[in-house]
Amino acid sequence: MTSETAPTQIPIPEKIKREFDWFKVIVFLHLNALTILGIYLLPNALTRTCLYGLVLVLLGILGVTAGSHRLWAHNSYKATTKLKVFLMLCQTLVGQGSIYNWVLQHRIHHKFNGTSFDPYNYKKGFVYSHFMHFLQKRHEFQDKVESEIDMSDIEEDKVVMFQKKYYWVFYIVVFALLPMNAPAEYWGENILVSCVLIGWVRYYMVLNAAWLVNSAVHIWGLQPGEKFPCDTNMVFFVDKNYWIQYHYLAPWDYLCSEFGKYGTDCTTKFIRACAAIGWASDLKTVDPETVREMAFQSIETKTSVADCFAQVEKVSIEKQYYLKPML
Repeated sequence: MTSETAPTQIPIPEKIKREFDWFKVIVFLHLNALTILGIYLLPNALTRTCLYGLVLVLLGILGVTAGSHRLWAHNSYKATTKLKVFLMLCQTLVGQGSIYNWVLQHRIHHKFNGTSFDPYNYKKGFVYSHFMHFLQKRHEFQDKVESEIDMSDIEEDKVVMFQKKYYWVFYIVVFALLPMNAPAEYWGENILVSCVLIGWVRYYMVLNAAWLVNSAVHIWGLQPGEKFPCDTNMVFFVDKNYWIQYHYLAPWDYLCSEFGKYGTDCTTKFIRACAAIGWASDLKTVDPETVREMAFQSIETKTSVADCFAQVEKVSIEKQYYLKPML
């Protein structure tokens, strides 16, 4: 039993009042305003600057999905030091805080999912779970809630703790200075265009993509009462399913995507490629037969599917598996 599945010792209130952090609100408003300025300046930017910014966004998303989420928060696979350093640098490109704090908040999210202690409580709607939570101060129970989360595995990870200790140095150099300076230094981009596009617009894009990890259930997850496939025109744009909900049953399954896919997303393929070259190992998943058994057990014993899944042993896949194409 992990700290995420262990019963809490803290009474959970029905509602918690959190005040706005006005400094964060001002930063958020400036971020949106400068993004609008960036869109205005976009026609003046060089093509390679736009492509460079897109690459940085994709690397940042990889740092969150393959790094903060699947590797560190859920231990869905093991990584060599080389891969950890790479993912740590990618995660720094997001500017979302240290890996340590990201993992802590995400484990709280899983342990208290859908309650007032959940920092991204989906029951409060998409706006709250996507970004409104970010604009609010810590609540009075925060320290007690955090004390219930086991972070010993993260505290033993030298790469994570090194980033945590020197996070603001990484933030200034890796997140801000180096990315914004490169276009002006190496291919003569206008410094204002470089700062706004690579600094603020890129930050806006990658931050919203990272926030989707917490709010994706509102977009890709089927809600109670919804039909499958969806009986709306959104079916042409969004493929809703239960994979998001499945993630909360087996969070350690490396195949489960953050954005409504299973085994076919780019992050999964990246992890498989790293496993093939020996940079990743001990990838964990669960076979379909076990899933069916847990469903039947839930019906027969009249217990929740989540409680049944808590008994499932994680299955590690042999290395030879990664060298075969995934059908």
